[in-house]
Amino acid sequence: MSQKNHHELPPSTGKPKSYLLPGLLIALAIGAGGYYFAKSPSAPGDQAGPPGGGRGGPGGFDAPTAVAVETASQGDFPVYLNGLGTVTALRNVTVRPRVDGELIKVAFTEGQLVKEGDLLAEIDPRPFQIQLQQAEGQLLRDEALLKNAEVDHARYLTLLEQDSIAAQQTVTQEAQVKQYRGIVEMDKAQVNNAKLQLTYARVTAPIPGRVGLRLIDQGNIVRASDTTGLVVITQMQPITVVFTLPEDKVQAIIQRWRTNEPVAVSAYDRAGKIKLAEGKLLAIDNQIDSTTGTLKLKAQFDNNERTLFANQFVNIKMHLDTLRGATLVSTAAIQNDSQGAFVYVVKEDKSVQLRRVTLGPTEADKVVVLSNLTANEIVVNEGTDRLKEGSKVDVAQKDGQAVAASPASQQPKPEGQGEGKFRKRDRRS
Repeated sequence: MSQKNHHELPPSTGKPKSYLLPGLLIALAIGAGGYYFAKSPSAPGDQAGPPGGGRGGPGGFDAPTAVAVETASQGDFPVYLNGLGTVTALRNVTVRPRVDGELIKVAFTEGQLVKEGDLLAEIDPRPFQIQLQQAEGQLLRDEALLKNAEVDHARYLTLLEQDSIAAQQTVTQEAQVKQYRGIVEMDKAQVNNAKLQLTYARVTAPIPGRVGLRLIDQGNIVRASDTTGLVVITQMQPITVVFTLPEDKVQAIIQRWRTNEPVAVSAYDRAGKIKLAEGKLLAIDNQIDSTTGTLKLKAQFDNNERTLFANQFVNIKMHLDTLRGATLVSTAAIQNDSQGAFVYVVKEDKSVQLRRVTLGPTEADKVVVLSNLTANEIVVNEGTDRLKEGSKVDVAQKDGQAVAASPASQQPKPEGQGEGKFRKRDRRS
């Protein structure tokens, strides 16, 4: 049995020394606490803040917010009602033949403008010319018989006065004269009818307008019973537009209509950008459509430029009224919240006041302010998202024109202030 070496270290068990763990935990806790107090906003070094103070910081001041402003104006404001309409021709005629026969001529060009009475087509007239000759010949024969009967009647009257013939014979001859007169009148009617049928062989435009596409070609046999017709003519001048407006505008429309003054109506293209024609209100429907809650109206346009076509969709602007001396601002200056509309009014000390307003009609980018704002007051129209009651502002733009930067705007601003286009404009100035 060998003797143990007293200088040999005992074998390792693989576990850390227990006396090292408490020291490590204490060191980590002290480091975390120091970091927390160094970054805490309540640290004494942060109370004073940077020069000029942060927004709302104790001992500092709110940095002015760069804004654009405008001057409320006063002027006459036209009130329009907008609606959607469909162009409708005053007259739309399908030209059909009135007699049967061969179509020997087509005298129009598709799409051309025609006047009333212009020749459109021609049907073979020879059958109708023959009928006319027959009617005229029969009329000549019956007129001769009538003349002979009248001569006999006159002779019988002379003989009756001489008591040479019986009275009954004279009466019979008088009846025969009347009979021939009736036959002659019938013959004259036959002649006139034959002449009318001959005129129907020439198909003319019943109304002025624009002809459409040809519906039948030359050489075809046409009949008066045909439903297709030869061509369709649409009257272009004048032309009408049927449009609708909401039922809540009915009373205003009726009051305007009762003045008996012309109500101007403008037609715009589908996008509402290009004005197509100017006209006037022609009629108002007598009932409201219960399914849509709208009222139909009809306007008439001279259409001198021929910019309106039947069945075309257009946007309608009807001039209802004009507000005289109204206070006007741009729609960008109007803000809204749960309590309604308001504007930020810039006071002389460059602070803003939140002003509740009542709005009137709007047209394009202008709106009428009915109350609580007067002309020449300054309102903010850009940069309102950073404002509140009493906020200081730095006017970077007024009525669309750049404004020189004030000394306050040239001071260093906290991070996040003066961002956007107004900050860049201040740097340039």
